[in-house]
Amino acid sequence: MKIVSFKICPFVQRVTALLEQKQVPYDIEYIDLSNKPQWFLAASPNGQVPILITDGGDVLFESDAIVEYIDETTGSPLYSRDPIDKARERAWSYLAAKHYLAQCSAQRSPDAETLDARAAKLQAAFEKIQPLLGEAPFIGGSAMGMVDIAWSTLLHRTALIARRTGYDFLANLPRARAWRDAILQTGVPDASVSPDFEARFSAFYLADTTHLGQLALARGAPAGTVECECTVEDLGRCA
Repeated sequence: MKIVSFKICPFVQRVTALLEQKQVPYDIEYIDLSNKPQWFLAASPNGQVPILITDGGDVLFESDAIVEYIDETTGSPLYSRDPIDKARERAWSYLAAKHYLAQCSAQRSPDAETLDARAAKLQAAFEKIQPLLGEAPFIGGSAMGMVDIAWSTLLHRTALIARRTGYDFLANLPRARAWRDAILQTGVPDASVSPDFEARFSAFYLADTTHLGQLALARGAPAGTVECECTVEDLGRCA
């Protein structure tokens, strides 16, 4: 199968994290959303990324639908077989995806006041999911489940920002931080992004026009060394 997206899209990272967790081979192609190729426009019903092209040539869109297809057709399902449990897992996964663009907006905040206001919404979401974290390292138990995978995109990016800027979206949430550490230790988040992800992510979110970028510069951590191919408008072109 083949995934099509752009390099710092959080929705595609959710898809590739699932593929990595299930150890499913896949190809990935990154496109410029400001100059979409005609073959992509012909293939994508809504003009958004990611899309998945199956081995049979069928095109699937919307990350929620894509991850469900992958879970149902590859390896052992990670979603629960019990209808109530599965519905709850889907709901908690949906809550994560609802905050992808909220996190993107917070990361682009131009000043401390704006960042704190936007970060509060993201922190509230993590506060809501903390009660699900028990003795096991993951919500899915001893291994990452579908809820962990959906939230891993958010957690991965908070870790990158904390390391480069000193600003931690999870500063007052110790259980969420422990969960993040467990997910990072699996290696799945790093495997689910391109080799130049951190440089491109930093070029966009840690530029000197953002408050996080100014924090990074103050710590001697320069912005990315490559130009990011995405724009603010591109954030609305993935789902």
